[in-house]
Amino acid sequence: MTTAPTLTDAAAARIAAIAEKQAKPAILRLSVEGGGCSGFQYRFDLAESPEGDDSVSENDGVKLVVDAVSMDLVAGSTVDFVESLGGAAFKVENPQAAAGCGCGSSFGI
Repeated sequence: MTTAPTLTDAAAARIAAIAEKQAKPAILRLSVEGGGCSGFQYRFDLAESPEGDDSVSENDGVKLVVDAVSMDLVAGSTVDFVESLGGAAFKVENPQAAAGCGCGSSFGI
């Protein structure tokens, strides 16, 4: 059994704010695509609703959905929202990632 990725409180609050501003449900879709400088890259989108094969986790009313194919690559991960002098972004802490890049948006296994 795989562990669904989770949202930190900071990520949930940011998603809720973005969804409210765009008048959409507070549902973040995390998916993985081939590419990036390390082999795979994370993709984030607001979703209207979960799909049939999605894994769903929730924090403070905000849902994180992941499709079955991506789930194999992000199981056990934590999605956070970080703000620094360099900017603000969603960051995935992926225990399966053996390599990553400086930008934090791609990884290798």
